[in-house]
Amino acid sequence: MATSSQQEAQMRDSKPSCGETARAFVQHAVCLIMSQIKSITWPRVVLFGDSITQFCFQTNGWGSEIANKLARKCDVVNRGLSGYNTRWAAAVLPRIITHSDPVVAAVVVFFGANDSSLEDKNPQQHVPCEEYKENLKGIVGYLASAGVPKDKVVFITPPPLHEACWEKECILKGSSLNRLNSVTGQYAQACVQAAGHCGVDVLDLWSLMQKDGEDFSEYLSDGLHLSEKGKQFVAEHLWTLLESRVADLPFILPHWADVDAKNPENSLLCD
Repeated sequence: MATSSQQEAQMRDSKPSCGETARAFVQHAVCLIMSQIKSITWPRVVLFGDSITQFCFQTNGWGSEIANKLARKCDVVNRGLSGYNTRWAAAVLPRIITHSDPVVAAVVVFFGANDSSLEDKNPQQHVPCEEYKENLKGIVGYLASAGVPKDKVVFITPPPLHEACWEKECILKGSSLNRLNSVTGQYAQACVQAAGHCGVDVLDLWSLMQKDGEDFSEYLSDGLHLSEKGKQFVAEHLWTLLESRVADLPFILPHWADVDAKNPENSLLCD
């Protein structure tokens, strides 16, 4: 049986030390403060397209360039889906952008390279040109219903196709040439028409890259996808359309030189 002195020692040992009490108090205070702080909502620029978009965050990618320009202002979200056409894109869009999403500063819609596949050579990806146009209109309509107005939407047409280069890629995969530049041009024009009908801006890559008979092959890596120069071309021209849409976005969280070093919470935890 424990003696009185032993019981007192056990009680002292079971009590929290001053240091433990202080730490518990600080932890409680921090939890209380943090519970009253609003989380930061970062606006989003959504890049929605096929493989040309999916690859846009690769080294020197056009998406990376846009993201770098918008650092500390918003998130640039890559929702490129390699191999997709507008039929599939329209089906999955409600799973990508919803009413409950953070503020959407802009949506870039970049499809057509797969829709314009020749039906007899690539029926899985092919979408008739008129349906392609209607799908683009439907995407704008859905975005409007999800709270993204048309003035925040930008279309990009498919780039021109260099048939000789792309045919080599097709042969390596055991197939014949499954796209033609003239057909891609029809889809590019349909994209421009859909943009005009919906009242959204459009970057007509197909026309711009061939302007004045320019050799557009240098903009492409394999006849279809973008080369380093092509990525830079897209980044520069897209930024001219996006800049006005994101110009008013504030710099999120203060510059380090503006933080009160003695009381940083006054700078960092206020709205």
